[in-house]
Amino acid sequence: MATLVTFHAHPDDECIGCGGIMRKAHEEGHRVVLVVATRGEHGEVPDGFLAEGEPLWERRVAETHASAGILGAQRVEFLGYADSGMMGTPTNDAPGSFWTTPVEDAAHKLAAILREESADVLTCYDDNGGYGHPDHIMVHRVGMRAAELAGTPRVYQNTINRDHMLRGRQALANVPELAGIDMQEPDESFGKPESVITAAVDVTPFLGHKRHAMRAHASQISEQSFFLAMPDEAFAYAFGTEWFIREGQGPGITETDLLAGL
Repeated sequence: MATLVTFHAHPDDECIGCGGIMRKAHEEGHRVVLVVATRGEHGEVPDGFLAEGEPLWERRVAETHASAGILGAQRVEFLGYADSGMMGTPTNDAPGSFWTTPVEDAAHKLAAILREESADVLTCYDDNGGYGHPDHIMVHRVGMRAAELAGTPRVYQNTINRDHMLRGRQALANVPELAGIDMQEPDESFGKPESVITAAVDVTPFLGHKRHAMRAHASQISEQSFFLAMPDEAFAYAFGTEWFIREGQGPGITETDLLAGL
């Protein structure tokens, strides 16, 4: 049995990018640990969704635990930083925000968990955080440094396959069921080109768990959202493979299982 630690910026990020590998690891008998940097205080929520006086972070923490249970995580930890909001907003510079936290300080916090768990594998994000969100960029910086401090042997940077999404957008452009769903074309700030990706994990057997975990984050992912409104075939194309970069691997995709041999 190996231990997978998967590190994310906000509640709901875990199921979107790594929900499949989490459930796959769990079903194969490995230990799965979820670490989240912030409690997602600056997420958007519909009017009237929360009870009177209920803080959003409290709901999002509860949703994360529900999602983690669906995906097979045996431990959930929050590092305790404040959501920094989108890049360029005043919340980036607020005291306690993840974006303003010294990388070394946060890395030591994460490294302590990695050592305690004797982690074999850590996932974080690529150097642009997938799409440029400041907290996602910090997950990359903190995750990579924490792995150095803890001596974690395998580190995978979760990313988005830009070329795969472009092909899918073109192929699905005329699907009637997708009418009205925002199929925004990814630009160069979105994900990474396929040429730099080194691992592709087929998670189609776990798409039911992945979609169920997304539904657990009801404050952020509504039934009308891009994630849940698309038909099964499109969902499978968009989320049936999870993509990673591992330094020292490649060129090209050379791995299909983050825990192979462990």
